[in-house]
Amino acid sequence: MWCYRGGSISTEPRINDRIRVPEVRLVGPSGEQVGIVPLAKALELAQEYDLDLVEVAASARPPVCKLMDYGKFKYESAMKAREARKNQAHTVIKEMKLRPKIDPHDYDTKKGHVVRFLKQGDKVKITIMFRGREQSRPELGYRLLQRLASDVEDLGFIESNPKQDGRNMIMVLGPHKKKTEAMAEAREAQAARKAERQGVAPADDEAPSEEAAVEVEDTTEVASADVTEAPADGTNAEA
Repeated sequence: MWCYRGGSISTEPRINDRIRVPEVRLVGPSGEQVGIVPLAKALELAQEYDLDLVEVAASARPPVCKLMDYGKFKYESAMKAREARKNQAHTVIKEMKLRPKIDPHDYDTKKGHVVRFLKQGDKVKITIMFRGREQSRPELGYRLLQRLASDVEDLGFIESNPKQDGRNMIMVLGPHKKKTEAMAEAREAQAARKAERQGVAPADDEAPSEEAAVEVEDTTEVASADVTEAPADGTNAEA
């Protein structure tokens, strides 16, 4: 009785003496078509060119094989895959929570976080939380959401209009800038900062300014209390 033991199936192409067919359709090192030749002749040519015989189309009849430097081919393929992963954009939905009667300073602080998220190419889910009698005044939340959308309209747009969800009112903002563009700009800015650090920094740059310190403090406090990441499908994430 045949039994599969769960071993891994190799996805590597067969090369050189691992190819077990009487003849192959051979492609030369520069992509030129050599034609159908006996396997022994193909292996002889591979040895002559100091290259590998690589099976590139095993399902063809006869299989198609190419003369190439397989080690170099694998390295270049790995580099291309790594670069593709590096530039891959993952959709992230950030969440910002506000109260209908938020104070001006808190509003400006949280609006700053929304601006930062949109600049990073992320979507932002804005949640207005109603408590007690506030639930009878949904227009307060609606006006606040419209105000916020207007304040950041140069960076984002309303992807999902405000809607009531129990005690909350929710709106989703989408960024004008694509995630890949934001990532590329961030890498350029990081490279510029690195180059600046390697040079001679001005004396004023040795210590962070008071404004920078305040910004870092605000970011830490708000991020821990009110900013959460939601899954890409838009469901709520518990803080």
